[in-house]
Amino acid sequence: MSQQQRNRSARRKVLATVGTLAAVVVIGAGVTGCEDGTSPQGGAKQEQPARQGGDGGKASGSKASGTPGAAEKKAVTIDGDGDFQVGSDVKPGLYRTRGNENAMCYWERSKDASGEPDAILANDNVTGTAYVEIKATDKLFKSSDCETWEAVDPKAAGTPGTTLKGDGGMFKVGLDIAPGTYRSTGNKDAMCYWERSKDASHGVDSILANDNATGTAVVKVTAKDGYFKSSGCGDWAKTS
Repeated sequence: MSQQQRNRSARRKVLATVGTLAAVVVIGAGVTGCEDGTSPQGGAKQEQPARQGGDGGKASGSKASGTPGAAEKKAVTIDGDGDFQVGSDVKPGLYRTRGNENAMCYWERSKDASGEPDAILANDNVTGTAYVEIKATDKLFKSSDCETWEAVDPKAAGTPGTTLKGDGGMFKVGLDIAPGTYRSTGNKDAMCYWERSKDASHGVDSILANDNATGTAVVKVTAKDGYFKSSGCGDWAKTS
């Protein structure tokens, strides 16, 4: 492993520890989470703590098509590696990254560019899919080893699924997952973590309920929930 890789690994570990400390405090109150809270996994396990698409690190906008008088709207994206200033490099909004493996994807919302732990508003290490709401009051968004982030319409609807991968990450209710009661089996050593949340800011106040499951887990996802997160679990299937 190169010195650069070791430095990156050490830095990620330090920042993840910050999120873990927050989890310990919240566990005593019955929930766990990352940090701040506004608005597309023995004690509860804390989910820890965007190469801009084709534009030199800037968010992509509308682009004229080859047909005169026609305009083709190009998706706004953020590169999976880099530091981005909110407002100039990246616009506030809801973003999603998919296809990440082995929790190597790390993201962070910060209130300044000092690099100090106290500057972190929220962060996470991601396996599978992640949604993050970048706020206008944020100053910096960091992303490392993630797949490209894409802007998502918060009101987007789709054909939500009724089966979910247990290590699939974060699912948007009404878009990725249908409301209902879900069951996961075969979970071992409390490595399965699930969470119902009201938004994608990843703040403590965003968490509606969460748990570390051993054996069988049953969770009711409601139509009022914003997101469902699953990490290290057996696959989920809707039972009712």
